[in-house]
Amino acid sequence: MEMKRISPIRFLVFIAAILVASSSSSSSADDTKATFADMFEMSCPDDHFKTSDDGQIWHLSLDKEAGCGFQTKERYRFGWFSMKLKLVGGDSAGVVTAYYMCTENGAGLERDELDFEFLGNRSGQPYLIQTNVYKNGTGNREMRHMLWFDPTKDFHTYSILWNDHRIVFYVDRVPIRVYMNSDKPNNFFPNEKPMYLFSSIWNADDWATRGGLEKTNWTKAPFVSTYKDFNVDACQWEDPYPKCVSTTTENWWDQYDAWHLSKSEKLDYAWVQRNLVIYDYCKDTERFPTLPWECSLSPWD
Repeated sequence: MEMKRISPIRFLVFIAAILVASSSSSSSADDTKATFADMFEMSCPDDHFKTSDDGQIWHLSLDKEAGCGFQTKERYRFGWFSMKLKLVGGDSAGVVTAYYMCTENGAGLERDELDFEFLGNRSGQPYLIQTNVYKNGTGNREMRHMLWFDPTKDFHTYSILWNDHRIVFYVDRVPIRVYMNSDKPNNFFPNEKPMYLFSSIWNADDWATRGGLEKTNWTKAPFVSTYKDFNVDACQWEDPYPKCVSTTTENWWDQYDAWHLSKSEKLDYAWVQRNLVIYDYCKDTERFPTLPWECSLSPWD
C-alpha cells in the first residue's frame, strides 16, 4: 500500500505551538540537561547499561542472561512526557523495548499503566508499535500500528499527553492514538493515581513476533536500545496530594487546546487511522461481542 507523506507544514506549525506553550517550563530536560543519574534509577546489571561521556545518551542491552530497565525517581499525575529512542536494528524478533508509565514498580494487580511497546522483527520486516491502557489492573485495550519510518536508523520522539480529559500517544508529534475520558465516573480511564515513567528491554518471544512463532536469535545479542532527551512537563506528586491538580488549567497540558485535537492534528490522526493501524480492540467484535463502553467516545470532538 502506498502511503502519503505527512505535510511538513503541519509538522512545523504543531511543533512551533508546542515549543511556545512549553517554553516557560523549568522542568524540561532539554533546558536543564539533566543526566540519567539526575532523573532515573537503573534496574539491571551494570554491564547492561552504558551512558555517553556527558551522560546524555543512554544504552540498554539485552542478552540471554539479563535485560535492563530504568524508572524515574519521581511520580507524576498528568502532564507531557517525551523521550527520543533509537530501537534495536537487524534481527530483533522476540525482543521488546517498552517505554511506559505505571503506578507501581512491577505488574501489580491494581496498577494503572500507559504503554508504548516496540515489537521486534526479522530483518526487513515492519517494526510494529503497540499501545495499551490499564486502570486498576485491567488492560486488554491494545492497539498496534506500523511506523512510517525505520525506527532503528535514527532517534525519533515518543510522547504521552495525559490530562483528565484524554490520553494521547504521539510519535514525532503526530497523534497515533487518542484515548478519551468520560464526564462520568468510570472503570477505564486512569486519572487518580500518580505514575512513574519506565523503560526496559526484555525477551518476549512467547508472544511479541508473529504471536510467538519467531523466537529470539541469541547469536545476535546483545540487543541495544538507545535513549536521549527525556522531557517532562508535569505535575510532580507530593504525598499526601500534589500541589497542582488537573482542573486548575494553569499548565498548557491542561488547557482547552490540550483537551482537543487541533485542525492539523485531526488531519494527521486521520492519515494514521487510514494507513497505519494494524489492530484496534474497539473493532474486534469477535474478542468483544459487546464493545467496551469507552469505544463510543469520539476523539474528534
